[in-house]
Amino acid sequence: MAKYILKRALAAIVTLFVLITVVFFLVRLIPGDPFNDPKLTDTVRENLYEYYGFDKPLVVQYGIYMNNLLHGDLGPSTRYMNRTVNDMIFESFPYSADLGIRALVFAVSFGLVLGILAALNRGKKLDVVCVLVAILGTSIPDFIMGAILQYVFGVKWGLLPVAQYKGIEYTILPAAALGFYTLASVSKLMRSSMLEVVSQDYIKTAKAKGLSQGRITFRHQIRNAIMPVITVLGPTVASVLTGTFVVESIFAIPGMGKYYVDSVNNSDYSMILGMTIFYGAFLILCNLIVDIAYGLVDPRIRIGKK
Repeated sequence: MAKYILKRALAAIVTLFVLITVVFFLVRLIPGDPFNDPKLTDTVRENLYEYYGFDKPLVVQYGIYMNNLLHGDLGPSTRYMNRTVNDMIFESFPYSADLGIRALVFAVSFGLVLGILAALNRGKKLDVVCVLVAILGTSIPDFIMGAILQYVFGVKWGLLPVAQYKGIEYTILPAAALGFYTLASVSKLMRSSMLEVVSQDYIKTAKAKGLSQGRITFRHQIRNAIMPVITVLGPTVASVLTGTFVVESIFAIPGMGKYYVDSVNNSDYSMILGMTIFYGAFLILCNLIVDIAYGLVDPRIRIGKK
């Protein structure tokens, strides 16, 4: 198992290095300029280029950036004066992470339950209801879902606040809007996986041995059917936890999404790089955890001696 984890960790490090290198050079190809304000004189623009090191050859800039990155420095923002990318991430990520954790708990717990219930009641009314929820969840964009939840629960019924992020009651609607698509996806995947497992020979053998339906369901069906769900949770967790711009904008949440989109619009190279590296590292870490969890749940996929 240690060898399996080590290989996955080395692959993750190489992937992160390639990501950083590719993004660093690609970001310079983005149309625009971080200092294209017509109010700036040529002298001021040249001084800014020198201050941020953009006047140096691209290879030299890359070496300086990688050296700073090894020391945990993501560089200064060209859009927000006197503020570093580290400061912006540390300030905004807790909001995105808090919202993402709530959305994930809501999505995964209800998605697994709906998928299992739908599979165990195949062809019945409960199955139809669960499938309908899954179809609606994957068909309706999160910004439409957010607007619907705001109108129904906030405006029409007045049960929950429709914006800001000041307490627990403020998190319910955005978490539901952000997590509903994941809930639907997990539900569909769990249902199809459960139906596939049900027809396997070892399930028939377990029934022939006289095992109770509850024991068969929890110890054999769910454990084997949940493997595809674990696979998709890696990128899903990273995507949800790092923030969704549309949902954060609708509910006026000061998360990472707003700064990330603004950095692209303003050609804020350091912010684009920092946010992308942070997101990429988070995604790679989540996939690494999924790989390790895969090995723990199913020993057959571990890399061992021939």
